[in-house]
Amino acid sequence: MARASRKRSTLANRAIAASAALLLGGGGLVAVNVYASAGEGSAGKPPQQQTENAGQQMSTIDCPDLANELTDVPEAARAEVDRELAAIDGQITDAYQQFADQKAQIERDPAFADNAVLNPLKDKRLAALDRIALAIGRVGEPPQGLEALAPCTLRADDSGQGQGQDPGQNGGQDQGQGDGQGDGQGGDQGGDQGTGQGDDQAGGQGGNGPEAADFVDITTVQPNTKQPRPRRGASRGAFTTDCGRNEAGKFNSDNVIVAPGVSNGAHHMHDYVGNQANDAFASDDALANGESNCRNQGDKSTYYWPVLRLQNGQAEADANADGGGKEGNVGEIQTPAQVTLKFVGSPVSRVTAMPRFLRVITGDAKAFVNGDANANASWSCTGFENRQLKDKYPICPEGSKVVRTFNFQSCWDGRNTDSANHRTHVAFADNNGRCQNGFRAIPQLQQRIVYDVPPGPGFAVDSFPEQLHKPVTDHGDFINVFDQRLMNRVVSCINSGRKCR
Repeated sequence: MARASRKRSTLANRAIAASAALLLGGGGLVAVNVYASAGEGSAGKPPQQQTENAGQQMSTIDCPDLANELTDVPEAARAEVDRELAAIDGQITDAYQQFADQKAQIERDPAFADNAVLNPLKDKRLAALDRIALAIGRVGEPPQGLEALAPCTLRADDSGQGQGQDPGQNGGQDQGQGDGQGDGQGGDQGGDQGTGQGDDQAGGQGGNGPEAADFVDITTVQPNTKQPRPRRGASRGAFTTDCGRNEAGKFNSDNVIVAPGVSNGAHHMHDYVGNQANDAFASDDALANGESNCRNQGDKSTYYWPVLRLQNGQAEADANADGGGKEGNVGEIQTPAQVTLKFVGSPVSRVTAMPRFLRVITGDAKAFVNGDANANASWSCTGFENRQLKDKYPICPEGSKVVRTFNFQSCWDGRNTDSANHRTHVAFADNNGRCQNGFRAIPQLQQRIVYDVPPGPGFAVDSFPEQLHKPVTDHGDFINVFDQRLMNRVVSCINSGRKCR
């Protein structure tokens, strides 16, 4: 009862925050601009800063991320809840497009945003939340207070402030292993350095980002990486699997982990390596029997991440497709120059085998509006990988290549291959490398993806359209489909200190 009461109180507080967003300014432009997000882990602004955004141009729709709140969904209701959450993502996508199409009118008549965009979206979200509560209530205790998460707001993109100034040299020193659900190993915030080129528009080829302030010269970033020092009992080995670079060009805008059974559940395109049977409808059996482009056929795991595109004016085959150009993901898709998939050990203990069909998501596709609590991708350049960025894209020197790094969660609850919000069954080790709360160490997947792109701004990862292609929204997905014999070899290599391929 105490836990339920605390949750209702939290939801009520968020409802108050959302209401405040609609009351400030008496219906003017400020009326739809206040917090970065009402969602869990959001980077909300304190009251004294709420009015500082007054008069700024609104850049996107900001909605609480409902999935973060639904941590106790009964197994029997999860499929229906996931479908409703995917439908809600579609509602936000449609509302963002309406906002983008009518931006000029919203600027002339700020109340128009409420009438034409925000209130209809709230009504749709309320109906979906009712269906979620009913689905859960049929097999368990229905959640209370979800209606507080229905309202959305508009927000300004304050990443660069459009001032063309260099905001400083906070080079991001908080590296570490993360706090359990998201910090990971990327440099914290990557240095709010700006480029001196910011403008007031979220530009990019698709009109919704990125902008110049999303890039930073890697040579101006201070080294910021650190690793826990291995201790007695550490598992120092590694296992590398070769699954290619997606040379065959397998793409889709599904996400079978987050939105199983829903086409275009991601609203952006993914690169796939490993299992070739992966789409929204892939069952565990389909994955187990699917073809793999991994060199060792004992690894039928699926590894996927948002594609990276050049903003070069070139149209891709998906220019008029869902998840592609129809949703602001435009430009020439880049095949990575190199993909490294490596599993490593724990700095303090031996590791245990991953369960087959374990699902792991690292990073947060909605981190721009959610805040960076679950952000976990790192950006850098070859020759400068001791300088990692979280919320900026790197500008690499001539001859240096762009590097994306994902260090996945390395602790497992010992029971579940997935969880209601697709996060709580796995966790990051603490800053000393230890698993907490009874979790056990498993092989940690480290992905390193290298791109040979022209120096300077002009590229971006695919994203939900309202996330404006911000680098902080980068994320990776993994489903373990190693056969047991090969997984045992992975564990043996890591625990014995060997380097295996």
